[in-house]
Amino acid sequence: MKQRCNRPFSPARLPFFYGWVILFAGIIGMLMSVPGQTVGVSAFTEDLLNDLDVNRNSLSLAYLVGTLISGLLITRAGKLYDRFGARVMAFVAGIMLGVMLLYLTRVDRIAKVLQHSEWISPALATFVLLAFGFWGIRFFGQGMLTMVSRNMVMKWFDKRRGMANAVLGIFTALGFSLAPQVLSQVIERMEWRGAWIAIALVIGVLFTGFVLIVFRDNPESCGLKADGSMKVRRPGKRPPSLPQRDYSLKEARKTRALWAFTLALALSSLYITGLTFHVVSVFESSGLTSERALGIFVPTSIIAVAAQFAFNYISDFIRLKYLLMVFIAGMLISSLGLLLLQAAPFAYYLLIGGNGLVWGLYAVLIGVTWPRFYGLKYLGAISGFSLSLTVIGSALGPYLFSLSVKFSGNYMMVAWLCLALSASLLLISFRADNPEEIR
Repeated sequence: MKQRCNRPFSPARLPFFYGWVILFAGIIGMLMSVPGQTVGVSAFTEDLLNDLDVNRNSLSLAYLVGTLISGLLITRAGKLYDRFGARVMAFVAGIMLGVMLLYLTRVDRIAKVLQHSEWISPALATFVLLAFGFWGIRFFGQGMLTMVSRNMVMKWFDKRRGMANAVLGIFTALGFSLAPQVLSQVIERMEWRGAWIAIALVIGVLFTGFVLIVFRDNPESCGLKADGSMKVRRPGKRPPSLPQRDYSLKEARKTRALWAFTLALALSSLYITGLTFHVVSVFESSGLTSERALGIFVPTSIIAVAAQFAFNYISDFIRLKYLLMVFIAGMLISSLGLLLLQAAPFAYYLLIGGNGLVWGLYAVLIGVTWPRFYGLKYLGAISGFSLSLTVIGSALGPYLFSLSVKFSGNYMMVAWLCLALSASLLLISFRADNPEEIR
């Protein structure tokens, strides 16, 4: 293992801690996942509707199906990560993400070939081909690449894991926020097929070459230690950064903490994705303008970045169940804001404040919780299992919001549902202790 780590160079021979390079590499890996993220796909939506034999409902359903299947397979990808490490898995994810992007540029032509078959209609062929393509970019981009990049960084830092996660999260959030505008400009210059081809080459060639040179799975295999030679103040006042032993996924599933944190993350993904997807409709149904709807994102992002930085720092010093409580409180505040949006002017600010807390703390909890609670040996399997349910939540969110409108004419039904589930999870969070603390 050490020989592989030292190819093409030895990180231990560098005059500085290689973890900083890993942190930079993790940021690049997260940003390369943008084509598989909702913010990356949304920039291509209107072009797909104009050029392909598909309507908006079918396109949304194909995205739902692809995302659901992706979510179901991420746990398996996590287990492969534990076996083969960050460099191999990031390389595979980069190659396959590039391939799937190239495939999506040819969906309409493949559908035309299938038109000659009597057993499938052109519309159904386009739907199936799109669902497969969406599965590919969601699984290899949003799923594998983000999981591998984040877990790699978490392994290289121990006492300063929260600090590293803060830097990772802030630059990732900044990149994701700029992605729609950047992608729109690329599409204007190269059209949507040319844009996806260019992105596929960047990821499949340049990024994978970067992975082979820079990515390393963990410091121990390179003859180094986590955190390098950084000095840690007041070590006695910190909670343990790693458990006394590594937990397998089977063992972790038996703990209350895994389910409390995972279900909270999944619920937030369901709610935030659904609200974002239908945000204009949500505000218009409450008598507010689309400008007012789109105006929530900038202040929400500012709150999220501030919360992420502050709580990542704090996470190195306090028990994580307290952060989980604040996270769920953000869900309660936002759900309440959605319920009162039409009736009370202050509800607009509840929505912004609640969403800001949720966005910020999501990046904290998904990064630092699993290494601290369950160790590093099975980190891929455990984080993959949690991410699987979170991705499924993000797939179901827009659909549940649509059902709320269909059956009640507004979004109150789903708001009440999220409020009730958040309150239940808040009660559970009081006992979501680190398994090491209750042994």
